[in-house]
Amino acid sequence: MHIRFFGVRGSLPAPQLPCQIKSKISAILERLTPEDIASPESRERFLAALPPWLFGTVGGNSPCVSVQLDNPAEVVVFDAGSGIRELGIALPREKPKPLQYHIFFSHFHWDHIQGLPFFNPAYDPSVSVDFYSPKPNLETSLHGQMTSPYFPVHIESMGAKKTFHVLTDRQALGEAVITWKKMNHPGDSYSYKVDDGKHKFIYATDTELSANDFIKNDENATFFADADIIVIDSQYTLGEAIEKYNWGHSAFSMAVDFAANWGIKHMVLFHHDPTYDDHKLFNILQSAKWYTERMNIKGIKLTLAMEGMEIDL
Repeated sequence: MHIRFFGVRGSLPAPQLPCQIKSKISAILERLTPEDIASPESRERFLAALPPWLFGTVGGNSPCVSVQLDNPAEVVVFDAGSGIRELGIALPREKPKPLQYHIFFSHFHWDHIQGLPFFNPAYDPSVSVDFYSPKPNLETSLHGQMTSPYFPVHIESMGAKKTFHVLTDRQALGEAVITWKKMNHPGDSYSYKVDDGKHKFIYATDTELSANDFIKNDENATFFADADIIVIDSQYTLGEAIEKYNWGHSAFSMAVDFAANWGIKHMVLFHHDPTYDDHKLFNILQSAKWYTERMNIKGIKLTLAMEGMEIDL
């Protein structure tokens, strides 16, 4: 199972501002000494030693995560935020070129569908695109954003073979099984689990965790327990989560407690607030790691979702 991140922001895209780039350059120059540029080797050492918030960026695209299973001609995609445009540029260049895309939607808020009109493979007649959601208005919702006055190109202009699947039960894709669970979010949002018989991956964006999610009942345990990795909404600090109660997103500390409660091995902080710069996001990751130490939580790897990141299970 090969997981790739093409969009990691929540609410709306948040590109790097010129002032943020200038600030990074200034901070790097302040750290520079003559010895650091004395040779190609010293320059490489200097760059390698820079903190990740300076050397690189988390990214500004809204949610899109892909999972590659055993068949290289097919790819599973979760959400079609602005990141799906980048996916649609990158994947067709690879060999073998994917010929079938399975796109699962957590829900239909703008930040999770706004990239679909710019998804190049959907205009390729040699490609098949299958859309999935437990929501019965799946097809209507996707058609709706590509109509006048919202967009000049109708979804029927997409030349790929399109199929719409309203999920009522588990979905088999090759050797893998994809299941879903309704979460706490305004208008509902759905988490998905991919189980290929060897590993379990959970995509759980846009959820405001509550006490019900921690209850050790059969429904929760069947879905969450002992997953290898969870990509989970960690948009807020605890103070912000209290201030924004019922907005539908979780504090990073609550997400850590949740992963520990269910014995999940690897937690990826996801759906980053569009107002947070890279420095703050990496501070949140560090705070999450400090929290696990203070609470004596063992056995969880914590990672900050970044565009371009790849994880193999």
